[in-house]
Amino acid sequence: MKQETIELKLDGQQGRLDKVLSIELTDYSRTQIQQLIKEEKVLVDQKIEKANYKLNGTERIEITIPEPEVTTIEAENIPLDIVYEDDDVLVINKAAGIVVHPSKGHRNGTIVNGLVHYLGSNLSDRESMVRPGIVHRIDKDTSGLMIVAKNDFTHQALSEQLMDRSLGRTYLAIVNGPIEIPQGIIEVPIGRDIHHRTRFSVTESGKAAYTIYEVIENYKQAALVKAELKTGRTHQIRVHFEYIGHPIVGDPIYRTGLAEMRGSIVKESSGQYLHASELHFIHPRTHEEISLNAPMPPKFIDLINRLEKIE
Repeated sequence: MKQETIELKLDGQQGRLDKVLSIELTDYSRTQIQQLIKEEKVLVDQKIEKANYKLNGTERIEITIPEPEVTTIEAENIPLDIVYEDDDVLVINKAAGIVVHPSKGHRNGTIVNGLVHYLGSNLSDRESMVRPGIVHRIDKDTSGLMIVAKNDFTHQALSEQLMDRSLGRTYLAIVNGPIEIPQGIIEVPIGRDIHHRTRFSVTESGKAAYTIYEVIENYKQAALVKAELKTGRTHQIRVHFEYIGHPIVGDPIYRTGLAEMRGSIVKESSGQYLHASELHFIHPRTHEEISLNAPMPPKFIDLINRLEKIE
């Protein structure tokens, strides 16, 4: 069974081990956390402790969480905006606000539930039963192009293209700005944030991450940028733009150092302004180069129309 190891470094949180973890691990009930402790899947400074162990707030905690077993995925008639399709590949334009695959907190209403309804068993199962066909993911609140494999041969080939970077992805983002340097490369490693399990951060012990960006337009309070991924780390664009002091508008997590935008711009933002706009890859069977585009979402256009340009 696959499992995930979460590392937490407490930042002054004190109290019972199970109570503190129930605050940090919001997807788990206190009963579930107590069961993990009982099964010795929780280490406090590399030691096994009981649920009532009193924390002083300086400890490092490691939690090993088994991946939930999923035997079936419910087929649901979820609309899919199909951009490209043939016998091997499906590319969709994912709407913001929808989760890609089932997880503990999202058993239904995901892209995968819709794919199972649309394609039935005509999906690769190379990745896992929870993520049939999914070659790469994009965040719930990110919109744009996402590629799906209909068989294991295609999945393997596309995964290799992800690794050797011949599968290219370009994003549009509206970030807090303006940005003085019009183009550049953000080249800093990314790893899981030891203080907050839902975040990733720039850390020397992380994996190499490269983002190429270009400013399309600067405004008085923001900037429209194009960002090309050369690696595919979790939350990479969000982490990198926060790191250079220009977090994505509407991002609920990565906002460190943000001088809040004034007026109605932030209040009316519906999720982060990040959109996977371009995708190119070599077709695994025909070896044809496929290049696809997804237009800028209406919410981007609406926000841009409300921004004041720099003269």
